[in-house]
Amino acid sequence: MAEKIKPELLQFLQPGELPLNILVVESLVYLPKLRQMFPCAKLYAVTADADAMLDYPDLGVAFTELNYLDAPLPYPREFFDYIISDLTLEQAGHPQDIAAGFSRFLKETGSFLTSFRNIRHWSQLLDLLDGHYYNVVARLFARQEFERLLYASYYKMVFMEPQKRPADEQTLQKLLAAGFDNEGDDLNTEFYLVRADRSMPEMALLKSMYTKEQRRQLSTYLHRLEYGVEPEKNCREFWAFYRDTGLFADYTAAFIKQAVFHSVRFYRQLMAETVAEQAEIGLLLQGAMQNATTEEEVQYLQELLQEWQGMQNA
Repeated sequence: MAEKIKPELLQFLQPGELPLNILVVESLVYLPKLRQMFPCAKLYAVTADADAMLDYPDLGVAFTELNYLDAPLPYPREFFDYIISDLTLEQAGHPQDIAAGFSRFLKETGSFLTSFRNIRHWSQLLDLLDGHYYNVVARLFARQEFERLLYASYYKMVFMEPQKRPADEQTLQKLLAAGFDNEGDDLNTEFYLVRADRSMPEMALLKSMYTKEQRRQLSTYLHRLEYGVEPEKNCREFWAFYRDTGLFADYTAAFIKQAVFHSVRFYRQLMAETVAEQAEIGLLLQGAMQNATTEEEVQYLQELLQEWQGMQNA
């Protein structure tokens, strides 16, 4: 029999006093530690076992008796900062439906913390080589399969941490000789702990700083300038919005990198239609240079900075 998973998903989180909304699905063992880590958080828990709720009194947890495999979660969309549940998808007949369904209840900056049993662990492979499969009522995953499933379920970034139960050397050599590769020490990894984020890390930070409506309005102005839609009017409104909202150059440059496809066209349009905020455009370009990740990006930003400098000297 495989060893039980160690409940270690909370290693993905940093304690703090933020008023987070956190949901635990079935893995109620996490609740006491969560309350210690996040004293100001609102904790929610879903379980099909009503008696299990009695083991966690005085933690301020809002419990719901529900089988998550058979019924949708009874919460508002984009409500939770974290959903936490070990081995969530093993029992699911349609695991992608569950994973994608959970993503809808996460905020744009939220994360799903889960785990899965590795079908390529030496213990599973030995059973298969002997003609046995003991996980009839569960679905086991390989690392790449689970990763693809999460990306197909609207998560943008996936991190995995192995929990290992190593084979003895004789067993390991037997599997290698049988043709099983051991990339990343996969054969010795019994479980993978997983953090799946709804947004890329840099975009999650951006989304946390302003409201969704403010980000939507900023994106609208950027795209109108990018495609030359009433550039004079939209440039004027963009800078008014920039000042009124308290935007700053580093944030806006990072947002432009994520939202604008034709960056060169956008910046040239902005320079052409702007008079009073030329200094701020220089700061935007410098912020963009700091965020550049490719040689092509560095090259065109250098050219734009030269054009901007030429306009200052004219």
